[in-house]
Amino acid sequence: MSELIILGSGTGIPYLRRASPALLLISQSSVMLIDSGSGTLRRMLEVGMTYQDIDLILYTHIHPDHVSELVPILFASKYAELPRKKGLTILAGPGFNSYFAQLREIHGRWIEPQSYDLTVHETSKAPFLFRDMKIFSKPMVHMPESVGFRIEFEDGRSVVVSGDTDYCQTIVDLASETDLLVLECSFPDGKKVEGHLTPSLAGRIGLESRCKRLILTHLYPVCDQFQIAKPCKEIFGGEVILAEDLMKIRI
Repeated sequence: MSELIILGSGTGIPYLRRASPALLLISQSSVMLIDSGSGTLRRMLEVGMTYQDIDLILYTHIHPDHVSELVPILFASKYAELPRKKGLTILAGPGFNSYFAQLREIHGRWIEPQSYDLTVHETSKAPFLFRDMKIFSKPMVHMPESVGFRIEFEDGRSVVVSGDTDYCQTIVDLASETDLLVLECSFPDGKKVEGHLTPSLAGRIGLESRCKRLILTHLYPVCDQFQIAKPCKEIFGGEVILAEDLMKIRI
């Protein structure tokens, strides 16, 4: 059985309760990191994992609060006393190759792999096959590079991660009847910001997608002043989970 670990349930705003966005998805054959905001490497240590364990990284988009620890991950992989040996694959939305080329130009040899193979892919309409998983992606309404991911396992179970997005049909389609839908829910109802969801919109997506369980994450500090799950539950009849750092969910 696979397991999802919430490494960071927050945003780019420093907040003791919530680290920046990062998820760890552990299957029988792979360890997948989805986004890597500030604090990801430290949070991984808190759940008994290290940069050495990651097989695949998915990036929903390139805003700093979602990619800021990519360079530290690659830099740590060159640590002379414990260099990375196994290959690492990165999958991200359109435009990521250009972004990564700029990182290489800036950081040079400090992030270039020497002891392992690094492969970078951009998403396409075809599913991305990785070991026991099929990974589907669709564009989200946030920035031009934004994508959501659907990870399907051989046993038929699935997980969908929206990344940052506003309400859109593509996230409803991507999340159709999934076992677990991880949705951003940045702001409370009444404080809507373009490109982000509120609890009611998250509930609407859960209802229309007929997902089995719904996790709300990417919570700005203001969310903790409100009952975020309640408006969502009033629309979506399934289980609603409010994400917390280091939370573990069986799939």
